[in-house]
Amino acid sequence: MQGGLFSEAEWKGAYILAKKAVPKTVPTMRDVVRQIAMLGGFLGRKCDGEPGVKTLWLGIQRLRDFVVGMEYVQKIYDVK
Repeated sequence: MQGGLFSEAEWKGAYILAKKAVPKTVPTMRDVVRQIAMLGGFLGRKCDGEPGVKTLWLGIQRLRDFVVGMEYVQKIYDVK
């Protein structure tokens, strides 16, 4: 994210894992964090507030496994 915490592969991977359309422009940090938290079990209802550490940690673990797997596949098949 334009100097942010997440690489392009990470923020796009968060949307792919959620089976949502990948945004054409870089999403805000808040949107990416909430998307990752949803991978960890965060529901995102109006009354839920912001995601907690545990849901973020679980979402990040899932996302990292996905990104590393994709990098491995790209290396094996020499895909760019």
